[in-house]
Amino acid sequence: MDALEFIRVRELEIAVRIWNPTAPRTLIAWHGLARHGGDFSALARELGSEWRILAPDTPGRGLSSWSLYPAHDYLYSHYLTIAIALLDHFTLERVDWLGTSMGGLLGMLIAADPQHSRRISRLVLNDVGPELNKQGLIELASYFGVTHHFATFSELQQELTTHYKSFGITSDAAWRALALNSARRLPDGRWTYHFDPRIGEQFIHDTPRDTWADWASIRCPVMVIRGEDSTLLDAATLPRMADAQPTLFTLTVPHCGHAPMLDKPEQVVPIQQFLNLPSVMKEAPGTQTQRSTGKPSFIKQLIRRWRRWWQ
Repeated sequence: MDALEFIRVRELEIAVRIWNPTAPRTLIAWHGLARHGGDFSALARELGSEWRILAPDTPGRGLSSWSLYPAHDYLYSHYLTIAIALLDHFTLERVDWLGTSMGGLLGMLIAADPQHSRRISRLVLNDVGPELNKQGLIELASYFGVTHHFATFSELQQELTTHYKSFGITSDAAWRALALNSARRLPDGRWTYHFDPRIGEQFIHDTPRDTWADWASIRCPVMVIRGEDSTLLDAATLPRMADAQPTLFTLTVPHCGHAPMLDKPEQVVPIQQFLNLPSVMKEAPGTQTQRSTGKPSFIKQLIRRWRRWWQ
């Protein structure tokens, strides 16, 4: 991390971790349910100095404020308000968005929102989509909805290596870094995770919605990454996603579950290639335009070629 900014949204302070602050291109990187923006340090390194990475800590996580009113603040509607405030703070009229799990759903909701959709130029979803495995959601809610206490830091680190083994982390250094960035010491000397245990109340208070309708309404280029062994995004969901988004790019990460850490070249290079493609807004359903009867455009041919390579 090269810089750290704090943005106040109502009574909450939002921490934004920044890599390459003066880079010419910007990517919003939003973490999953019980993580924080620090997870994207390897992604920032792999993407290189061309990209400024803005990685917020959602309220209740990392360095951001904890809410006194979880039933009002730990909701996607409030996260959307925070996301738009962040875009305004950094004067980003249009920006590329990459989101892991919860962060991907948030990006999807913005890209589908009639008022804000044009602010997302490209959307990368990391192991999430408009339909999620119910058992996987139940397991997430049950694990992160309670406080976990550990007598020693070593016990916390051991629990992390067990619970997050699906991340595909392969080095001791990466596991150690994950533990250091995930721990919080309690007044009694024990250890716990960095997040507010009440973030799990989101599963109780958030209003269900038809996210398939949201998915179908997205008009920006979209890429979805799926861990081969994901317990949240089923393989059978990808063809249905492609039916609604015919230009969808997909990447399956082998030997990985929910969710890939995006910390290896073989995971990041396809993302980089996707972000370097032209950003072309698709037509809304029912839009009537003059169409050519000749060969497909160069951009369409390029998109089809990339899809064949990645799938």
